[in-house]
Amino acid sequence: MMDDAAGLAIAFEEAKASYEEGGIPIGAALVAADGTLLGRGHNMRVQLGSPIHHGETSALLNSGRLPAGAYRGSTMYTTLSPCDMCTGACLLYGIERVVIGENTTFLGGEAYLRQRGVEVIVLDDGGCVALMERFIREKPKLWNEDIGVEERVHSKETQPRR
Repeated sequence: MMDDAAGLAIAFEEAKASYEEGGIPIGAALVAADGTLLGRGHNMRVQLGSPIHHGETSALLNSGRLPAGAYRGSTMYTTLSPCDMCTGACLLYGIERVVIGENTTFLGGEAYLRQRGVEVIVLDDGGCVALMERFIREKPKLWNEDIGVEERVHSKETQPRR
């Protein structure tokens, strides 16, 4: 069985890889109920010129085609609170747990996940926060593009929904 710290560590490795590639530093890992790593990935919007290759969707893509039962009891580890698209992907495939590195720099669909019966755990990981804050400082326009806003919004209370 993989513990939450180990799952998040894989996601954080992916986030750092994306940052080093010039991309948006968000990583994810999908882990089966038995602790098997199904897939891992990172935000590839910049690298691929893609509007849909976020960390969680990349982890799903890298998991390959799986039967519906493969997701039962699975956990999605993500360095950042999932956006509406990634929240929807977790719901679509019946992912039962979402473990989030941080939701300080962006608050995504956590409430909706909980409302739909998904266990959501926020670890408030300092490394995840520091990497995102560094990226946002360095590339605010790219960050705004990724979250679908014209101007940077940093507060959880005033964050627009995309």
